[in-house]
Amino acid sequence: MEAAAAKLIGAGLAAIGMIGAGIGVGSIWSSIIAAVGRNPAAKGEVQTYAYIGFAVTEFIALLAFVVAALILFAF
Repeated sequence: MEAAAAKLIGAGLAAIGMIGAGIGVGSIWSSIIAAVGRNPAAKGEVQTYAYIGFAVTEFIALLAFVVAALILFAF
């Protein structure tokens, strides 16, 4: 296999992590909407944890992007 083809395949496999992050973000926001719908008084507390979960999930997507970019351009 040529090196260029291997780099493209590796970058594509590394980018799969972004799919999981997209699913995670959707799950977080659907859960916060359901929780606030059930108990509007707990919005502040639930929202804080949702933003923390959102930030961690987006970090995973950013990490997958950086790894894919490194595979494509650094090696």
